[in-house]
Amino acid sequence: MSREICVHSWPCSYYLEPEKRWVPGKLSLTSRSLRFMTDKTGETLVSFPLSSVVEIKKEASHFVFSSITILENSGLKHWFSSLQPSRNAVFSIIEHFWRELLLSPPEAALPVTKGKQLTGLMACSQKRLEETARVLHHQGEQLDSITRGLDKMESDLDMADRLGNFKDITFKFADSLFSLPTSAVESLWLLTELESPSWWPFSSKLWKMPAETNPKESTSMASPKVLGKEGVVVRIPAVISQGNASHVKAGSLTILVSGLEIHDSCSLLMHRFEREDIDDIKVHTPYEISIRQRFIGRPDIAYRLISAKMSEAIPILEVQFSKKMELLEDALTPRSARSSSPIEKGCSVWQAASGLMDRAMPHEPCSGSQEGPSLQLQRSEPLISEGDAQELRQILRKLKSLALDTETELERQDDVLDGITAAIDRTTLTIDKHNQRTKKLT
Repeated sequence: MSREICVHSWPCSYYLEPEKRWVPGKLSLTSRSLRFMTDKTGETLVSFPLSSVVEIKKEASHFVFSSITILENSGLKHWFSSLQPSRNAVFSIIEHFWRELLLSPPEAALPVTKGKQLTGLMACSQKRLEETARVLHHQGEQLDSITRGLDKMESDLDMADRLGNFKDITFKFADSLFSLPTSAVESLWLLTELESPSWWPFSSKLWKMPAETNPKESTSMASPKVLGKEGVVVRIPAVISQGNASHVKAGSLTILVSGLEIHDSCSLLMHRFEREDIDDIKVHTPYEISIRQRFIGRPDIAYRLISAKMSEAIPILEVQFSKKMELLEDALTPRSARSSSPIEKGCSVWQAASGLMDRAMPHEPCSGSQEGPSLQLQRSEPLISEGDAQELRQILRKLKSLALDTETELERQDDVLDGITAAIDRTTLTIDKHNQRTKKLT
């Protein structure tokens, strides 16, 4: 258990049944086990895996009030009291990791051959690249929506520009009307009433603005909001706290393309962070993060989340908020000091692949060397079987296809960004021109 990362630790007291007394110490939780160490000697009094736990309850008796009891499948019952910051907070976190361990599928046996191990690593890398491609696709849809909005804005400004020019002509025409004789003005008015088109400004008919040519564009402008709700990248259960660490509740963290959402256990929205509103995300451990939005003149909005499945969310957060992520010391623990998850193993896939490929490549023995028979024996036992090699080729083809599609999408988004930049420049010039015209009129 010393190789596992400590998720959280709490000061508490443990009831030592043989001696009938309470021992002060610290209760430590890892992703798969619990351990209690005394304060005086640092001795581990009790240590057991979460998989052996049958029941976790909040109890009170004539011995102690406000305690947590943990029952193992062997019938042994452990009592923990004086829990800080609160019994409810400790109970919620331990119960969360216990339930997630029970609900998680049983681990498969370790691959027998190096080829199967390499195949698993490549599959994890493929999953990571697919998640990145999905985020990139939604980002492209948002850029397309921005482009449509700018096109509509440019069209409206062009219409306003034409109407402004028409008003200048109208004012000049009205000034010339005052210099005409009365009979000429009456004849012109009669002609206006009888034959004036709908756009003629001196008609008694109401001058109607041109109707929207494409009403679907208005609905497409609201598509980013809908896209944010539908574009769910990942959703994980979590234990949530805000401000006071003693008040926690079960809920979930949802990572969207447009931001983050935090829900309670009833799936009610507690808070939504827009992507541009998040100021920093701190990774305290591989199982705990904090999200903060700063304000001037009022308190910041900050949430702290602990989850047994946080390893699924952190890589995606690194992609979306790379400049706002901060890894603290506990999150920088060397990988060799803990059991690696499949997602963590995917990070070292290329190192593992290069090492295995080097070992699998046949080497020509040097002339006159005494190692010829041993190398011949090594070549007769390949590290990668034909079936594993075929599966690796299929995964590599998928990775190549994903990489090419990602490159194409990035180039397309670069062109879209260039178009957005040019449209913004044109819109800025048009708005400046209208501002100057407005200042002249006033």
